[in-house]
Amino acid sequence: MIKRYYSGLTDPGLIRSSNQDAYCIDSVGRFFIVADGMGGHAGGQEASRLATEAIQTHLEKHWSDDTGTDILLKEALLSANRAILDDQIRHPERADMGTTVVVLTFRDGDDSPWCAHVGDSRLYRLRGHHLDQITEDHTWIARAIREGELSQTQSRNHPWRHVLSQCLGREDLTQLEVQPLEVHPGDRLLLCSDGLTEELSDHLIASHLKSIRSCEAAATALINSAKQRGGRDNITVVIVALQPTVSGSTLLGSV
Repeated sequence: MIKRYYSGLTDPGLIRSSNQDAYCIDSVGRFFIVADGMGGHAGGQEASRLATEAIQTHLEKHWSDDTGTDILLKEALLSANRAILDDQIRHPERADMGTTVVVLTFRDGDDSPWCAHVGDSRLYRLRGHHLDQITEDHTWIARAIREGELSQTQSRNHPWRHVLSQCLGREDLTQLEVQPLEVHPGDRLLLCSDGLTEELSDHLIASHLKSIRSCEAAATALINSAKQRGGRDNITVVIVALQPTVSGSTLLGSV
């Protein structure tokens, strides 16, 4: 049996006057959402809020349905996309708003948790000393690296590194990546916006996740570290720790 501990935190960073990120943690730890809005101060905030609320509402309403989790997540993201499009129609001044999103679910009956994402908000898994990026960014840069046009080193300062190939809030939404996730007791999962990954290398992210036991303290340390290295964007992190239990007691105590 695996016990889940979790915590989330968001921060505007040091440059932006507003926070266009949003996140949601289900009250009993069934699902977790991080969204990173774009489209100006009001537009970005509204897009990320609409997305997280629409996804939360859809998951809560249909959680116990017989629908497979892959379909449930696709429908939840499509619901969020429609909510943003409808708002764009009602408020033309926000017509260019959109948002990235990453979602993680732990649903009874599933052999594994599932994740879904659009854009470049990410899901990572720390296992032991090894950090894996589970999601693949929907960006021009990610495609160029995948096709051998750019190296990872070249991509770090490329002027097009923030150009998204997909996000919520578009009629032509075609990429809804949904996948099961293999997890083991002891794994730590991290959902984050690109305000974190723009400032911190995978090595630094892994170091904080490995060295700090408390999810809340680790989230705070990651955000503070990103701000120390520039804090040029809004920063949001959600950490989920999977701890083994024996006879109903957690082996490592509270996390």
